[in-house]
Amino acid sequence: MVSSQRRISARVGAITESATLAVDARARAARAAGRPVIGFGVGEPDFPTPGYIVEAAQRACAEPRFQKYTPAPGLPELREAIAAKTLRDSGYQVSPGQVIVTNGGKHAVYEAFATLLDPADEVLVPTPYWTTYPEAIALAGGKPVRVMTDESSGYLTSVADLEAHRTERTRVLLFVSPSNPTGAVYPPGLVAEIGHWAADQGLWVITDEIYEHLVYGDARFSSIPVAAPELADRCVVLNGVAKTYAMTGWRVGWMIAPPDVAKAAADLQSHMTSNVCNVAQAAALAAVSGDLSAVARMREAFDRRRLLMTGMLNEIPGVVCPLPDGAFYCYPSVKAILGKELAGRRPQSTTDLAGLLLDEVDVAVVPGEAFGTPGYFRLSCALGDADLEEGITRLGKLLAQAR
Repeated sequence: MVSSQRRISARVGAITESATLAVDARARAARAAGRPVIGFGVGEPDFPTPGYIVEAAQRACAEPRFQKYTPAPGLPELREAIAAKTLRDSGYQVSPGQVIVTNGGKHAVYEAFATLLDPADEVLVPTPYWTTYPEAIALAGGKPVRVMTDESSGYLTSVADLEAHRTERTRVLLFVSPSNPTGAVYPPGLVAEIGHWAADQGLWVITDEIYEHLVYGDARFSSIPVAAPELADRCVVLNGVAKTYAMTGWRVGWMIAPPDVAKAAADLQSHMTSNVCNVAQAAALAAVSGDLSAVARMREAFDRRRLLMTGMLNEIPGVVCPLPDGAFYCYPSVKAILGKELAGRRPQSTTDLAGLLLDEVDVAVVPGEAFGTPGYFRLSCALGDADLEEGITRLGKLLAQAR
């Protein structure tokens, strides 16, 4: 007889809520209650979707063909445009048949791991990591293996570090540059070195390039299958329109994979979701087919903000924050503050400290536990300049009181 006590599968029951969305929800609730909360939690550009993209979606609403089912892997014209965009932006030449359009970047992450992993397969995960990666790996039956980095290396891993964690069960390397949560950008030479190593070891590489256009200063984005061409037949590229075009709510991402993997992922998607919303796909088509002037304006603002935020954070006693080269986050260490008395309490973890910040000064940050590294915070630069300065000022005044 089947037990009547179990209501949720062990697989799904082991999932934890997205910490970034949880922090944002708590901040929104506090604002709704009348508190002047400044939220550094959610990774979302504070810009509207460009008008020409919205207009393309409006036109699509009236097109009868978009009111019906369309191919599960994506609109043919969008898959073709993504292939062209990939060649334009990263120099990686792929066919439209290698592109699978997904319901946002998270869907692409899950499909990639679900398509490649069998139970107990190991995935090397440079850490800190985006909070969704290990959950997607575990749901697919795999085992995430943390490869730790810290501020002393600029949050960059090395071939030596990766090799030290490789076992006979290692199947995939997860490679993310620019990085969420740290903003680290791997130099092209190191990208090539890691790519050559992965190819030599017969590993698959899943690379998330969602922040490819958000790099600053002398940093340069480099796509790993371009830097190490011999890796192309064992590489899956993840991307989407969310960050580049301020389209987080439109939910359009994609994966690019070798033909056999793309076919398998398309088969999975045919049962999981069928096609992505056609109106959103039409908007994405306008986005990837257009120029990059919108992201250039956002990048200018994020560049200014990352400099301001990093400078203000490093002025706070006990806080150490490398200057991020990409994305729109700062990832400071606050380990020197933990355990000290602060507002009548002694926070022992960054989760405790994040709660104290929200309670005492109405500032919401995401604790490092969510990214696999206790002792750190992630703060998004994607909010208005005035709010950013006010929020870091509040945070600094409180943390300076630690004794």
